[in-house]
Amino acid sequence: MEERQQHPITLPDTQALRTQLAERTARLQSAASTLKTELFGIDTVIDRVIESVRAWYVLPQIVTRPVIVCLWGLTGTGKTQLVRRLTQLLGFYDRFVEVQMDGFSHGASRWAPATISGMLAQSGMPEGAPGVLVLDEFQRYRTVDKQANDVKVERYQDVWALLSDGRLPPPLSLLAEIESSIAMAAYDADQADDDESDEHAQDTAKKKPARKRRFHLSTWQAEELRRNLKLQEPLTTVMAWTPDEVLQRLRDFRESQQQWETDYSRLLVFVCGNLDGMYEDMATRVEDCDTDADVFHELTRKLSVIDVKKALADRFKPEQVARLGNNHVIYPSLSRGAYEQLIRRACARHVEETQASAGVGFVLDESVYAQIYANGVFPAQGTRPLFSSIHAILSATLVNAALWALENGAAAGDCVQLALQGDGLHARLATPAGTRTRRFEVPLDLSQVRRRAGEDFRALLAVHEAGHGLAYALLFGRAPLEIKINVASFEGGYNSYAERKAWSRRNMLDAIAITLAGRAAERLVFGEAMCSSGAEADLRKATANAARFVRHLGFGGRLSRTDVTGDADDNLNTDAHLTNAPIEALLTEQMARATALLAAHRDCLLAVVDELLATGAIAPARFAALLGLPAPRPGELLDGYAAQLAAFRAQAAPTETRPAPTPRRSFRDKRSRPAAPRQPALSAEPSQR
Repeated sequence: MEERQQHPITLPDTQALRTQLAERTARLQSAASTLKTELFGIDTVIDRVIESVRAWYVLPQIVTRPVIVCLWGLTGTGKTQLVRRLTQLLGFYDRFVEVQMDGFSHGASRWAPATISGMLAQSGMPEGAPGVLVLDEFQRYRTVDKQANDVKVERYQDVWALLSDGRLPPPLSLLAEIESSIAMAAYDADQADDDESDEHAQDTAKKKPARKRRFHLSTWQAEELRRNLKLQEPLTTVMAWTPDEVLQRLRDFRESQQQWETDYSRLLVFVCGNLDGMYEDMATRVEDCDTDADVFHELTRKLSVIDVKKALADRFKPEQVARLGNNHVIYPSLSRGAYEQLIRRACARHVEETQASAGVGFVLDESVYAQIYANGVFPAQGTRPLFSSIHAILSATLVNAALWALENGAAAGDCVQLALQGDGLHARLATPAGTRTRRFEVPLDLSQVRRRAGEDFRALLAVHEAGHGLAYALLFGRAPLEIKINVASFEGGYNSYAERKAWSRRNMLDAIAITLAGRAAERLVFGEAMCSSGAEADLRKATANAARFVRHLGFGGRLSRTDVTGDADDNLNTDAHLTNAPIEALLTEQMARATALLAAHRDCLLAVVDELLATGAIAPARFAALLGLPAPRPGELLDGYAAQLAAFRAQAAPTETRPAPTPRRSFRDKRSRPAAPRQPALSAEPSQR
């Protein structure tokens, strides 16, 4: 038998490979360091992205399908900025395509390519080579509606094939349409020539010969042929082809299947979007300028790939969600520290630009940074509102302050001291002739809104919110996350608390008491007659929790789930009216409990009230110091279930007298085998001996 010839395997140059690995690894690490100095608060995200692209960048020759990295986060957290800057640092900006998945990429019109492959080809992205593709605003490219019905999608239908393996088949139906239109155009031209020759045969000699058509194809037809047939000829050359030439090219392409596929298997694909459903109601709280950024940050840090998959399932089919893979990088909202860094860097840039043009320097007081944070940070909206506020507060004001300083004898290099007090930016300039001061008005809209409450309303808010906060601290042993009464986004105040993984019966009772503690504090301080309508939402929430306690959670004496229904298949206890009295009794009991708790800690209540009246807000550390509580600690609240389990395990189990082991019998003797002693059934009652 003839032996099959063995082809030797060509091994790569080991030394060249090591050099490539070292150089590209160093460049990747340098890119990571640069990104961390330019983008604040997302170091963990940067590390995750760098690790995700390492193999693609360092050894692109081993990549056989697109590397997909999904970036999800609230608006304004730097997703697109990170991708653009990373692409630039790695030297891929000439092989970079950004697609807005809402169908308006780069100002796309109806004449622009309607496919991802068309946009890649139009941008000159080479086949089979590494490149970067960004699919931005991906959440808008939904394929199912809220009722799980299919949504008609007009553009970018090849995106799912691209995400699968990066190899795109030619659009044969499109080529067939082009072929049909060309044949129809040729037929119409031929018929027109015949009609004209029949009708005007006698005048043919008198007329000038018809001008020969230079182009037979439209720009769109020629561009589609070049792209799909992978032609190198110039566009005008293809436009000049006759119908016969075009048809011959199409036949040759169909018969030769060697170059049918378009290979984009070595792309790095970033899928970016805002999955608002993943963030529950946080993404829609666009007006919230009062909740501390750290509260949002901690909530968004807890999101996982499971939350991403759930949110994607509301917009895409299961097989499409699968093609996005599992490499989902979740952006937390920016922390307070990140915002403060951004503010200082942006302010420094404005100061440097003004000094470079006017020659006058500025020294900003801490009050400037604090007021910019208070008037510019909307945690659910990211950095865009903040940069807008910095520009409005500083840009024109620094120019005016520089002109004022020059007019008052400031020399090159002199510095103006700036502080924000009230509604104005106060400038102070020391000159040989003496100290000059000037006040410049600046737009501090949110600060003005927060000061709209009068003395009586602030007193009411302080007592009400202090009641909630103190009850929470006494019952759960820790400070609330926030207490505020100077609120801009609505007229009132609020407390916010740490989340719990699970709620015990005791926790539920404590929560109801805390919810009623605002009304209890009003009653204790102002008397029954002056209790306000501000407790309406509290009463609604407390009633809802008491109803769940009795009707749904089995904590109120009945185990059956009790509710109202018209569907027999719900299998509910429908005697809901019998639970109304226990619910009211529970609320009355917890109101009395909250009132007694606050009365017993009257001095603590007044301390919290005074702090709120003085500052408008109390941070957790300050609250803990006021009441002598332990320092705030991270982590979710949960009762000590592990300790309870350990204690139960440590209890001495009752000893039992076990029968002696029975000799082993053969299969034949099983009928005569004595019955095994019955094990006692699990029961809440003690067994009878």
